[in-house]
Amino acid sequence: MTWPRPDLINFKSMASSKFFHFSPSAVYYQVASAEEAIATLKEGGFIWLDFYNPSKQDLNRLTGQLDIHPLSVEDSLDTSQVPKIEHFAGNTFFIFNAIEYKERILSIDEVDFFLGKDFLITVSGVNSEGREPFSGLEAYIGKEQGLLKTGPAALMHLILDYVVDRKFLAFDTIEDELDGFEDGLIGDPEHFSPASLLTLRKDLVSLRKSLYHERETLIKICRKDCPFISDKEIIHFRDIYDHLAKFFEIVEAHRETVTSLMELYTSLLNNLMTRRANETNVTVKRLTVITTVFMPLTLIASILGMSEWTMMTGSENWRLSYPLFFGAMLVIGLVNLYLIKRLGRKPRNEA
Repeated sequence: MTWPRPDLINFKSMASSKFFHFSPSAVYYQVASAEEAIATLKEGGFIWLDFYNPSKQDLNRLTGQLDIHPLSVEDSLDTSQVPKIEHFAGNTFFIFNAIEYKERILSIDEVDFFLGKDFLITVSGVNSEGREPFSGLEAYIGKEQGLLKTGPAALMHLILDYVVDRKFLAFDTIEDELDGFEDGLIGDPEHFSPASLLTLRKDLVSLRKSLYHERETLIKICRKDCPFISDKEIIHFRDIYDHLAKFFEIVEAHRETVTSLMELYTSLLNNLMTRRANETNVTVKRLTVITTVFMPLTLIASILGMSEWTMMTGSENWRLSYPLFFGAMLVIGLVNLYLIKRLGRKPRNEA
């Protein structure tokens, strides 16, 4: 039987399920249905059943044909599961996560693997709101076609490596966003919004949870817990483990950065409030001085400003008496101001 060249295969959109048969020499071709793909196992090689947003009925058909356990089918359709590995008689079930971070929104999509001796089943797109975790995967597999001669474990490694590599983009975006938060906080702490920083901290907690369980799953693979992954393939999975361990450290560092930015925001906000309080205190102090100086003058003016002063000095002497009255008020005001300043300096000298 002659298979077409992989670079000439007309792949459909990743937003649909696809089914492939791989020959022992890693030449592969696409078939119309999962049943046809299973039938091609008579020719040797292995098959890849790639389901995108399947129904429960689609996966239940595999329970009898490929001995897929019903519990793993339920887990693959339950998006609340954490990454894990489970062993069954004829296959091993894996759960991993694909992440995407765009416009300050973190999306974590579950991707599932059923690995058997001569088949690999992948499930993605369940409740992913149109996101395609495997978008562009066919081109990546075409470039690494030579690695697929060893079996479905090699294909699983390629797919998992592709999913993990795409996480770099999310972490780069998060790092750039943290730099922007830091610049905005230092540049204008008064108008900085801590709500976005709190949202990012929640996203980092979700990433940490996902990476922790993925790392634990890779540890189990690397210690040869899966009978369908040979010692030769485990070396490649160790490389994926190294990437996940690096991502886990990055998340921890970003969480510390977010905590430091929150502490810095609180400190800058306290400094700003203290400066505003000091400005208010200076203004109140000035008003107090003005009030203290003019209070006795107001009292004198209110009593003698009517006809009492004219009656005391005589109406014919107003040209002399009123300048003396104003001069006395000026002297009293200056004396009050001097006493206020002297009393203000005395506590500081004592301190």
